[in-house]
Amino acid sequence: MPEMIVLDYPFRSDVEVLFNAVRDLPSPIWFDSGKPRSLQGRLDIISAAPARILETRGNATLIRDSEGNSQTSTACPFALCQEAVDDFALTGDKLTELPFVGGLAGFFGYGLGSTPAADEHKGPADMPDMRQCYYLWALVINQQISQAHLVFHPACPASLRRDIQARLASPAPLANSNIALTSDFQASTTRRDYEADVARVKHYITAGDCYQVNYAQHFSAQFKGEPWAAYLHLRKALPSPFSTYLSWDDKAILSLSPERFIKTSGQQVEAKPIKGTITRGISVEEDQEQAIALMNSSKDRAENLMIVDLLRNDLGKSCEPGSIRVPKLFNLESFANVHHLVSTVTGRIRKEVSSLDLLAGCFPGGSITGAPKKRAMEIIAELEKVPRSIYCGSIGYISANGRMDTNIAIRTLLAESNTLHCWGGGAIVSDSHADSEYLESLAKVSLLMETLANL
Repeated sequence: MPEMIVLDYPFRSDVEVLFNAVRDLPSPIWFDSGKPRSLQGRLDIISAAPARILETRGNATLIRDSEGNSQTSTACPFALCQEAVDDFALTGDKLTELPFVGGLAGFFGYGLGSTPAADEHKGPADMPDMRQCYYLWALVINQQISQAHLVFHPACPASLRRDIQARLASPAPLANSNIALTSDFQASTTRRDYEADVARVKHYITAGDCYQVNYAQHFSAQFKGEPWAAYLHLRKALPSPFSTYLSWDDKAILSLSPERFIKTSGQQVEAKPIKGTITRGISVEEDQEQAIALMNSSKDRAENLMIVDLLRNDLGKSCEPGSIRVPKLFNLESFANVHHLVSTVTGRIRKEVSSLDLLAGCFPGGSITGAPKKRAMEIIAELEKVPRSIYCGSIGYISANGRMDTNIAIRTLLAESNTLHCWGGGAIVSDSHADSEYLESLAKVSLLMETLANL
């Protein structure tokens, strides 16, 4: 069998220029480290022109190849993704050198794991519940060690390989592209309704239905121009380690996520749930006070611990007994707009379990649903005015070498036709105050909305 082709590529830090060189190809995707501004980011991965596309809507998945052939399946979407991984499977020493050597990449929408009640009304755009593409090449840039590699699967057509190499040999500088809002962002939930919904959640908690519900509100605005231009501005305003830009047809996803969902490397598993948020201070002294207040907040620590326990239980379905650890609990991580409490949960996946099996057993993430997960999701479906679509789903890759890395799609916008959608949410617990929860949900996305409003 022919081997994977791995070529050295000259390192350069202006990754947006490299992505722009292939952005006009079908279904381009950029896993963006947020560098150089992000403190936590490490890898940039770029690809486009997939060999296979899987789009799930409801209980049907449309599978298309690059030749225009298509079929529809009602099998489990995660199982269909595994079939694609298996169909293009490779072996060889070169596969262990890089985190991504071609493979599946795209998004799993929140609705893919929703309750039947949530399926009664669809999201704000004609979005699939899942869109995963199998890519046969990738440019992988390691920002920590200033190295880059261009990788081609043996099945990658020679014509595509030549085109990619030519495009990346001398990428042109970024041309001017513009975007402007033609309306203000409007909330789909009034503040009065938001406070009533928080009261309803607390009623469910008091009744013993749940311990925590991650309740979100939706915002939308009209725009003209290119979503790509919006992303370039947003990644400067809110550099984040698990960011992604992907587009197809008249749609684009602009994710500035600070949160890793699940990463696998061999048998090693890592998840980094976020729960606990406070706004940044204006002065250095105020900012330090805010950080200390968050770290000492018994409410935020309790919220974080609930989700850590939920995630440990979810990971336990696929990991070796006794392997799950919590090496970091309530760690402070700071971003342009907020401080977060972030914990780290690790484990060892059982040898007979695939990365996709693990992901399916944990999806959607507990940090954006609540505890217990099933009942929290039912309450979310009952109360939220606009279904979440990509928000609180997961964006990531499953590499041909078995590695996986995925985010939680928070701080994420959806562009569809001429409408931008975004969501902001937070955990409601028994001692939550509606006014502070409302302000927290705004704080998480206000920088995104204000950045676009000021262009």
